[in-house]
Amino acid sequence: MSDPELPKLVLPGDYLGAAEEFLPGRGTYENRGRIYASLLGTPHVDPRDRSIRVEARNGIPEIQEDDLVYARVDELKTAMAICTILSTANSTRTVPGAPEGTVHISKAKEGYTESLSGEFAVGDIIVARVLQAHPSVKLTTAPAPLGVVAARCQVCHALLRIGPKELVCPRCGHTERRKLAQAGGPGASGRNDGSPR
Repeated sequence: MSDPELPKLVLPGDYLGAAEEFLPGRGTYENRGRIYASLLGTPHVDPRDRSIRVEARNGIPEIQEDDLVYARVDELKTAMAICTILSTANSTRTVPGAPEGTVHISKAKEGYTESLSGEFAVGDIIVARVLQAHPSVKLTTAPAPLGVVAARCQVCHALLRIGPKELVCPRCGHTERRKLAQAGGPGASGRNDGSPR
């Protein structure tokens, strides 16, 4: 059985192949020389080692290097922003355990960053790329499509809107600056209310 012959979707217990032909991988199990799916998902064969695995249809998100993630800024230090990772950009499920990630000041935006407080504020929601997944999660918002996608006024906590040059609070008129995700980039949410995207 080669990869193109595999069904597009398998259920737990579906037969995938013989143990003489494949190595059992993630999402599978072997029983009496036969390999079966252990979860609902899509089967794949790795041609390098002839292992067969099943990618979960609605699996628990795992953070991998180069993934796009949504995170909440929890703390700003001199050299880094400490964030809680909420979800990956390609999943609607939250990442289990609310892992912590950091954006170093040198990875906040392209060029020189004098202070992180000019790029983020506590409570901001950002879209970032994972530079390192283990042992700690390191993030970047430097490329133009990445950055803040939702921000609240630091005075009255209303959702900020994009003004001509900066973010403006529709409730109290306070203005603020952020490193915003570029409209139409991975942080775009389709909203047209003027809130950061």
